[in-house]
Amino acid sequence: MSETLPPGWAEASLADLIAADGVFADGDWVESKDQDPLGEVRLVQLADVGDGAFRDRSDRSLTTDKAAELRCTFLQPGDILLARMPEPLGRACIYPDIKRPAVTVVDVCVIRPGRESVDPRWLMWSLNSPSVREQISSYQSGTTRKRISRKNLGKIRLQVPPLAEQRRIVEALEDHLSRLDAAVDYLAAAHSKNDALWQSALDDLITDAATQGSELSIAEVAEVQGGILKNPKRKPTTNKFPFLRVANVPRGSLDLEDVHEVELFDGDLERWRLQAGDLLVVEGNGSPDQIGRAAMWRDEIRDCVHQNHLIRVRPGPRVNGEFLEFIWNSSYVSASIRAAAISTSGLHTLSTRKVKGIRIPVPPLAKQQEYLAAMQEWRTQTNRLAKAISALRHEAVVLRKSLLQAAFTGKLVPRDLTDQPATELLKRIDAERAGQPKAARTRKPAAAKKVLSPPNTTIVPIGIQEEIAL
Repeated sequence: MSETLPPGWAEASLADLIAADGVFADGDWVESKDQDPLGEVRLVQLADVGDGAFRDRSDRSLTTDKAAELRCTFLQPGDILLARMPEPLGRACIYPDIKRPAVTVVDVCVIRPGRESVDPRWLMWSLNSPSVREQISSYQSGTTRKRISRKNLGKIRLQVPPLAEQRRIVEALEDHLSRLDAAVDYLAAAHSKNDALWQSALDDLITDAATQGSELSIAEVAEVQGGILKNPKRKPTTNKFPFLRVANVPRGSLDLEDVHEVELFDGDLERWRLQAGDLLVVEGNGSPDQIGRAAMWRDEIRDCVHQNHLIRVRPGPRVNGEFLEFIWNSSYVSASIRAAAISTSGLHTLSTRKVKGIRIPVPPLAKQQEYLAAMQEWRTQTNRLAKAISALRHEAVVLRKSLLQAAFTGKLVPRDLTDQPATELLKRIDAERAGQPKAARTRKPAAAKKVLSPPNTTIVPIGIQEEIAL
């Protein structure tokens, strides 16, 4: 880091900031066979480590006896947890008091600066800052699974302000971030409300459509057909054509960025070629809510066919293809689709026979056009709002990075020249460490880690007593 440091600041490696009573260690190698769902000790995992916040998403445990056998490092409120694997690599959070003993997995680094070291919350936010993330990225290794070793983490260089300024930075930064997070939550709520308004308007129109005509089965208004089963003989070679899969058919739209190919033989193209206005229906999915999702084909790719897990519904003269797409993806019809998809075996899947039996409202064509015009207007408005919300979310991400960058380059809070310089803090940490006797080197079992104080002993690092009372 070559920038000129603000007055009173100093530069140090992460390893240099760990005091004699601190901890800088990987989590523990706890295998599946070591775990016990009824165990007293929580096993914190990568999923729990958020970008500045503890997520509390996992639900794994082990017994106290097993943790002792493995010589696990017990977590303490105020510890910094840093993810040594993406995404993103190097994200860090403060471990809160979850009211039960806990350890963590090997790909989470435990950082406890110590009583006479830096402010833990300042250190956590500093590790999450853009400049430090860049350093972490430069040290990553691995091909398919990127990670950073604890040794390389210790080399990360940090710009360290005086201890008093660290606390002012944390206070100001967390105030700004809390207001920014509140704004992001508001945007998320607005996005959900936007979706709900669109669905409500769509349902109202379709309910009205049902009163303007009769309900008919799909078999009465459309032709239904399955798709091509891709097998080794259809590996694309000389007579290859674009081939749509389930992944290409989100609800109400098509994703054509990754279109595969398939080998066709005599008569195949004439039988399976898609036509503009065809509705592509997903046959099955792991989630019942996604069963039967559909999108209309608008002839985006010439001579395109589809796989057998997509069902083609080709509207006849009594129904408009766009109208069919709208009503098919509405809650009005989705309930019927889910009911039809349930099988005696408990699986959720559709078939051409089941699709033919789905009933839909079919008003006169002139009325269908009226409904389409109204729905298109609603869609235009909601898409405009969704784009605005997306842009604001992006701005929030940029602002968050700017706040972190300002905080750790000395530009977020006023400087007090009476603060004890950071160099004195670093000297104190170094002197305290130098005065500690070196532990004898002993060989440990492969699964063993450092022994720390038992889980009922709580060490509260200086300056964060209020913050960790979460």
